[in-house]
Amino acid sequence: MGFDEFVNLVSKIKNIELPAESSHFKMVPPTRKAFAQYSEAQLKRAKRAGVLALFYPNQHKQTQLVLILRKTYKGVHSAQISFPGGKIEPNDKNLEETAVRETFEEIGVPINTISVEKKLSQVYIPPSNFCVQPYLGILRAPPKFNKQDSEVEQIIEVKLTDLIDDDNLVNKEVKTSYSVGIEVPAFKLNGFAVWGATAMILSEVKDIIKQLA
Repeated sequence: MGFDEFVNLVSKIKNIELPAESSHFKMVPPTRKAFAQYSEAQLKRAKRAGVLALFYPNQHKQTQLVLILRKTYKGVHSAQISFPGGKIEPNDKNLEETAVRETFEEIGVPINTISVEKKLSQVYIPPSNFCVQPYLGILRAPPKFNKQDSEVEQIIEVKLTDLIDDDNLVNKEVKTSYSVGIEVPAFKLNGFAVWGATAMILSEVKDIIKQLA
């Protein structure tokens, strides 16, 4: 999809109702089918994080988004595909600021070049007890990435056309923090299987774009 066409769609996204759970459920791992039933008390006790679904033109003026492969470490989200972002810090005014700050820190995109266009539906991640608030943002020009080597193993640039292609929806057997060898719904993007919370957020983005295109 051409970037000018995508920017035109984004102007409409601001005013639509989000599909939220109807999109998320398409990509929920089987062990988390009851995720919508978590109590308000549980959500209030959850840690908070902000992430950014960042779209931009490539050199051919086609629309892409950026994901990252996290480093391997002793933690729930080790070696997983995610959006740039992270937990809220005391100096952050809100989760939008968190998402933009972390995007700069992790992949080097200057804060003043990012335009946050839409607050998306939050996702709760039971294994790590994080409530993640995603945002949709755009860059007007191709970025020059500079990854944070201590946290980011690889920067993954995904074509928007690949995200919205239903042929890239697969079932993948993965090892999780709470089970071994379960089959989960996933996006197959750039040779990676993207599942879990990242896939749930991508599902909402995909449904919004297909609704308006």
